[in-house]
Amino acid sequence: MSYLLALDQGTTSSRSILFDQEGKVVASAQYPIHITTPYAGWVEQDAEELWLSQLQTIRDVLKKGDITVSDIKAIGIANQRETTVVWHRKTGKPIAPAIVWQDRRTSVVCQQLHDKGHSAHIQHITGLMIDPYFSASKLMWILDAIPQARELAEKGELAFGTIDSWLIWNLTQGGIHVTDVSNASRTMLMDIHQQEWSLPLLSLFKIPISLLPSIVPSGQEIAYTDTALFGTRIPIFAAVGDQQASLFGHDCHQAGLAKNTYGTGCFMLLNTGDQVIKSRHQLLSTVAWKQKGKPTQYALEGSVFMAGAIVQWLRDNLGFIKESAEVESLAAQVDHTDGVVLVPAFTGLGAPYWRADALASISGLSRGTQKAHIARAALEAIAFQVADVLHAMQQDAPTPLTELRVDGGASANNLLMQFQADILGVPVLRPTLTETTAFGAVKLAGLSCGFFTESDLSSMWQLDRCFEPVMSEDERMNRLSLWKKAVHRVLSE
Repeated sequence: MSYLLALDQGTTSSRSILFDQEGKVVASAQYPIHITTPYAGWVEQDAEELWLSQLQTIRDVLKKGDITVSDIKAIGIANQRETTVVWHRKTGKPIAPAIVWQDRRTSVVCQQLHDKGHSAHIQHITGLMIDPYFSASKLMWILDAIPQARELAEKGELAFGTIDSWLIWNLTQGGIHVTDVSNASRTMLMDIHQQEWSLPLLSLFKIPISLLPSIVPSGQEIAYTDTALFGTRIPIFAAVGDQQASLFGHDCHQAGLAKNTYGTGCFMLLNTGDQVIKSRHQLLSTVAWKQKGKPTQYALEGSVFMAGAIVQWLRDNLGFIKESAEVESLAAQVDHTDGVVLVPAFTGLGAPYWRADALASISGLSRGTQKAHIARAALEAIAFQVADVLHAMQQDAPTPLTELRVDGGASANNLLMQFQADILGVPVLRPTLTETTAFGAVKLAGLSCGFFTESDLSSMWQLDRCFEPVMSEDERMNRLSLWKKAVHRVLSE
């Protein structure tokens, strides 16, 4: 029997999941990933740990599934995006810690680019807003801050990659240096229309083109793992950014379909077909995926920096809960927040505000405020941020959204999902399989290698629960008004 293997390298963990020909999970393995914050606004990871933890999960999942490497038909990779790694081509060793997508150390540089009038030009080429979120300014920082980095880069001795590129480099033992078009579109260095590295932007950011990987389709025969790793070669037939993988996993293959992933951050993507739609409301235009021989698919995206990370903050910084899953029962101890509003700008605010300088706040506190009120406000803050993104998306999209498909760890929180439906005013659909990111990667790989057909995919997405909105329009407007006032105070400061 043959299987597909998903490698899901995320911000907080590395996972490997085996799927059978019916799209069912056979076995999975997961390792947590360490994150360090050496200075305010800095977020780093050990790139070696990312790779070695991912390698270990592959070995573990093969053992758990009691299968041999020869049973693996293909690998599909999904990865945290924008996170930036630079390594020596000869040794394969990183020259610095990986700079994580959440990192804000280049805020001043990005503001300077904005002040110099580069915003419209960069958005036209890349579909992105100028922000530390993306890889370009992170890469420039590494070249300028690490001794001899720029000199080595100019000599062609260094390689840059987002995490897909880093994994493929290691899986092939340095044989292949590529990135897929969806990840390349998150660097702020790729021409989204031509799907090629932009020479004007490389010049602007002072980045030698020799650093960069080749850009390939998301779904095709990309590479083969080195025989030394597993005793035989395994083909890699898909590589795609995690949020785009989730969109594919939700069967949002047609223009007008949207999904939202509740992970460390929150990411809403709307398929716009083979057309790049320039946002008029502070959203991102991005590549969704590219299958070999088919037109490139695009999406509108709204990125929220703090979602599940808010719950982690309640757990680790305030000690309100011992496990993240406990937040729902704590929040359910009260029927409302009693006026408490949490604006979680711990790493600035993402879409549709794009304010790297914003600071978090809690307002509406009183003598009667309890932990439960703050916990409920934390969950509602996730939903309010998604509502802001959806409102912007509705104004950019040619047709209104009639439903939202969801996945990610926090989608298991019924209280949050019901409030999300209420505050959006549209049904929220949660599938039976919430490992949608990994599922999207193997769906894409399966199609690319002939393991799946298009008709196979249509029956694989199954509904677990539909959350219908029950909140009155008046209450919805009142709640949104309180949220917007709180955000306005944060932005005004």
